[in-house]
Amino acid sequence: MDGMGEWKPKQIDNPDYKGAWVHPEIDNPEYTQDATIYKFDNIGVIGLDLWQVKSGTIFDNFLITDDVKAAEEAGKETWGVTKGPEKKMKDEQEDMERKLREEEEKSKSKDAEGDEEEEDDEEDGEEEEEEEGEQEEETEDESATEEEDSKAKAKDEL
Repeated sequence: MDGMGEWKPKQIDNPDYKGAWVHPEIDNPEYTQDATIYKFDNIGVIGLDLWQVKSGTIFDNFLITDDVKAAEEAGKETWGVTKGPEKKMKDEQEDMERKLREEEEKSKSKDAEGDEEEEDDEEDGEEEEEEEGEQEEETEDESATEEEDSKAKAKDEL
C-alpha cells in the first residue's frame, strides 16, 4: 500500500450541503461607532501578569504614552538617573549571595569528608577485631600484603 499515495477517507455525497457556514449578522440598534474608545485621559490602575525565572525584579515608574520623545525624556529623568546605583546594589547583593553559597558548599564538603573518615575508622576497627579473632598462622608475605593494602587505602582517602 506504500505506493498508492496518501490515504484519504471516502466521501459520501450530501444532497443538503449548502456550502461553508457563514454566521448570521444581527443588527444591534444600541451600537454606535466611537473612534476614541481606546483613549483614556486618566488611568488609575494598571495590571501586570508576569512570569519570572529569577526573583528580584523591580518595576516602577510606568508611563503609558504614544509620544516617543516624551517617553525618552521621562526615561532619562527617572531610569537614567537610577540605573547605575541600582545595578551596583544588585551586583553587590549577587556577590554576597555567591559568597554565602560558596561557604555553604565548603562546609558541606568538609562535613562529608569528616563523615567518610569516621566511617573508614569504624570499618578499620571492625576489621581489626575480625583479624584478632582469626588464627594467627599468617606468613610474613601475607601480612606484608595487608600492610601495603592499608597504605594504599590511606593514600586513596587523601
